[in-house]
Amino acid sequence: MQIQRLGPQWAEVYRSLMLHAYGAHPDAFTSTVAERSRLPLSWWQLRLDDRADAQDQVWGAVDGSELLGVAGVSFNPRQKVAHKAHLFGMYVDPHRRKQGAGKLLVEAILAAARQHPGVLLVQLTVTEGNHAAEKLYQRCGFKAFGVEPFAVSNGNGFVSKVHMWCEVG
Repeated sequence: MQIQRLGPQWAEVYRSLMLHAYGAHPDAFTSTVAERSRLPLSWWQLRLDDRADAQDQVWGAVDGSELLGVAGVSFNPRQKVAHKAHLFGMYVDPHRRKQGAGKLLVEAILAAARQHPGVLLVQLTVTEGNHAAEKLYQRCGFKAFGVEPFAVSNGNGFVSKVHMWCEVG
């Protein structure tokens, strides 16, 4: 397994993995299968823009041509908040968990943020009660700073999100 930044050539595999993630863990994501499955392949390719100045970067845990897991980082171009990056779309295939991919992906995101000019911290949200993910983020240096109640509607009610941050600058 290796960790690498994904480019547009991974769009179909990335789309498939994420649609599976949205369906299998609807409380973990703000996107739904229905919303994202309607998007053209070009949207997914743009998400995987591999130019140095791209606003988003997506990193993958790769084994040959198989994508085991992903995590993304978004850089904000607005001057007053450009010091903050956001970790998004973290997912590791359940059959490949507990092999270190999650930790390596988070570390890759933090390293990418350190390389981005002016970024001082990375923020993320994790569904309250997802203790495994919360512990992973804590092991990587993230600290909780609040809980957002009613953060995401899941059709049957709402879930809260724990906000976390990690200093990188």
